[in-house]
Amino acid sequence: MFEMRPVGYVIGLLVAVLGLTMLVPMFIDLRAGNGHWVVFAESAIITVLVGALVSMSCANAVSAGLTIRQTFLLTTFVWVALPGFGTLPFVLGDAQTSITDGFFEAMSGLTTTGSTVLTGLEDLPPGLLMWRAILQWLGGVGIIVVAMVFLPELRVGGMQIFRSEAFDTMGKILPRAGEIASRISVIYLGLTGACAVTYGALGMGPFDAITHAMTTIATGGFANYDASIGAFGAGVEYAACVFMLLAALPFVRYVQLLAGTAQPLFLDSQIRVFFTTVFIIVAMITLWLWNSSALTGEVALRKALFNVVSIITGTGYASADYMLWGSFAVVMFFFIGLIGGCAGSTACSIKIFRYQLLFASIKAQVRRIHSPSGIFTPRYQGRTVSDDVLSSVMSFFVFFTVILGIVAVALSMTGLDFITSISGAATAMANIGPGLGSEIGPSGNFSGLNDVAKWILTTAMLIGRLEVMAVFTLLTVQFWRAV
Repeated sequence: MFEMRPVGYVIGLLVAVLGLTMLVPMFIDLRAGNGHWVVFAESAIITVLVGALVSMSCANAVSAGLTIRQTFLLTTFVWVALPGFGTLPFVLGDAQTSITDGFFEAMSGLTTTGSTVLTGLEDLPPGLLMWRAILQWLGGVGIIVVAMVFLPELRVGGMQIFRSEAFDTMGKILPRAGEIASRISVIYLGLTGACAVTYGALGMGPFDAITHAMTTIATGGFANYDASIGAFGAGVEYAACVFMLLAALPFVRYVQLLAGTAQPLFLDSQIRVFFTTVFIIVAMITLWLWNSSALTGEVALRKALFNVVSIITGTGYASADYMLWGSFAVVMFFFIGLIGGCAGSTACSIKIFRYQLLFASIKAQVRRIHSPSGIFTPRYQGRTVSDDVLSSVMSFFVFFTVILGIVAVALSMTGLDFITSISGAATAMANIGPGLGSEIGPSGNFSGLNDVAKWILTTAMLIGRLEVMAVFTLLTVQFWRAV
């Protein structure tokens, strides 16, 4: 019989921890002197009690390891359970959202997508703004652990190529997850603190500096203002670019750096290709703005740099409405959102390493065509890439494209226009934040969509954040068949 209790134990613990974090916005609202703190008190009690009861009821089945099937279940169900309880402050609080909107906002936060259904952010209680930042901050560190511990073991989307770098976890998933999470948390906290101090030095108030630092390092993009980062000055835009780029790098390299080994950070081909890609795209968009818009000089460079970095890392901040920059810029922003940052970072989307493996495979195939008797094998970081990894990567590309198309068609069936449907599907699957068009573009949000469209997008956020294959494995008959 398939044992579910170890999965329930871990999920219960994480739900209880989520409930405890609700005390932070509760005290913020209490200190602000508004009655909204009661909402967080109620939500915390419900969440902690449910999580603790589930965890205690499953504690007698806990072991040091998880089976592959249990790991698949845990990886997926935890990203459903946490948004479920994260919805409570939105539904019960001053945002007065429906369950659909509340779950959309919570899922967007924890998956670090950054799409929002809330308007008038400046008028919301400070506790609710902090809760949005906490959701993204927790989601950011959570996805790093998932990428470093779970996905390599599940052999999802080629992530097994990083298994040796993410430490040996086979048979020891739970204890290793805790160990890696503790190391990552130190780095994550350090980057968040440095970002907050920098923002504060550039003129942000303490509350704005902390919340925006949390959503920057999580590459989430939730802001405290409808104008997003556009509400602040040029210095903040440059600083945000630096920290978004740092957050999009593999965190295992920071672990190695703290251990006294800096060489892997500078020799990582994934990092070099990522920075090269950003440089080329920023240069192209800047030149386009100089030639085709009223933006000139430093302003054009800054707007191009900030918005390109924001979209390619999946952060989703906006400092300008790039829908007004012309067709070339709009098309570029659509495609760069499907690139993403580095594996093992808080960044989302397809990831740079998969494109590297794809082109390495194409190069090897072309050479085989030219020299049929030769032996050509794709290589990554100087190592031969196994057929297992290549097959996983190719399957990922196929599944990602197919699911993106299905989501876009489903959205169009709800009455959305073509641009909104295709960009909405892409921004949800790639966990970017803003889409294209007047409704969900950088100057709009998702509040005007119908409930069916919001549930479709919410599901797409989950599928995209868990690298597609991890979710769909649960839908196969073979997964549930008794071993």
